[in-house]
Amino acid sequence: MLDQALTRLDEAARHLELDADVLEKLKYPRETTKVRLLIRMDDGSRKSFMAWRCRYDDTRGPTKGGIRFHPDSTDEEVETLAFWMTFKCAVMNLPYGGGKGAVRVDPHTLSKSELERLSRAYIQAFSKIIGPDRDIPAPDVYTNSMIMGWMADEYASIVGESTPAVITGKPIALGGSLGRDDATARGGFYLVRHLAEKLGLAPGGRVAIQGFGNAGQHIARLLASDGYKIVAVSDSGGAISCPSGLDLERLFAAKRTGSVTSLAGSNGVTALPGDEIVSVECDLLVPAALEDMIHAENAASVRARVVLELANGPVTPEADAILARKGVVVLPDILANAGGVTVSYFEWVQNRQGYYWPVEDVHARLKTAMEREGEAIWEMAAKHATTLRSAAYVHALSRLAQAIEAHGTQQFFAS
Repeated sequence: MLDQALTRLDEAARHLELDADVLEKLKYPRETTKVRLLIRMDDGSRKSFMAWRCRYDDTRGPTKGGIRFHPDSTDEEVETLAFWMTFKCAVMNLPYGGGKGAVRVDPHTLSKSELERLSRAYIQAFSKIIGPDRDIPAPDVYTNSMIMGWMADEYASIVGESTPAVITGKPIALGGSLGRDDATARGGFYLVRHLAEKLGLAPGGRVAIQGFGNAGQHIARLLASDGYKIVAVSDSGGAISCPSGLDLERLFAAKRTGSVTSLAGSNGVTALPGDEIVSVECDLLVPAALEDMIHAENAASVRARVVLELANGPVTPEADAILARKGVVVLPDILANAGGVTVSYFEWVQNRQGYYWPVEDVHARLKTAMEREGEAIWEMAAKHATTLRSAAYVHALSRLAQAIEAHGTQQFFAS
């Protein structure tokens, strides 16, 4: 997984004149810590869970990245996600490096009390790794604002003082930022709306959404409010489609009680296998689930004009090449889903200031940032005659290179 991610770095490097120090520093994570968390279960037994925290690169500032609770998490996955976060923060020009954390657990098998104990155990294990000026976690897959609140509280207990800036994505009452709940989707929405004419998209266009969790539900609501038609969605239970458009309120209600597939068979809604959603005829395909959802075996079946990557790494390098040959434009994850980390940065700033912004200010600042970097990457893609993904990596790498080279390179020390 990390080797695949590093191919993006090599591709971007071909478009820049870089000192060898830059690639040497970015090809390996700075540090990865692995621990085993041991917690008391509700039945009185003790159970252990593998956990990780990776700080990939901190050249541009403290590392930043989410913590996911997932049964398939691995150290390689964590390092890859931290690599992507390094470039995502550089794309948005945030004063951060990239980090990531995970616990190998299926949180659905835990009681609420066990989940809290596990969350606090994570901070107990990594309290020397994280910090508001060193490494700042946030929510990710199967973690949420309440879990971040438990973690921030545990960190405060360990250091002996309230330190809200140590973690972002917290509940509003505990120092969270307004606008953080839908930030990932909203950032992608602002990007699509800003580039819509260039992409050949317009309100009334058809949208298919793979993954109907937090990001998937918010992007559905935002695009529908702008006139787009949601024609297919999927979740862990399968997928449904309706060429005339799905009823969002019924979708949200079905998701609250189980799976969106419960709507199949009514109001023109049909069921289809979950992995077939990528082949639904639409204008915009939104992967909002996990990594590697569009790969060499299914990329040729994609019938969308544009792919908006709200998930991290949903398109493999092999699939990228296939989509490029088909003329499908991919809005890459390190730009398209960067709204989450951007508003996390806003939360960190507000925590340190002790002054909190109205949601209108958060939205306006996010919109400005997404449009600024989206426009810069579009122009860079045209300049280098390359894909938007390669352009995004070139854009990020140029900023990372400037920071690395500012510490001195071989040429400086050998002269």
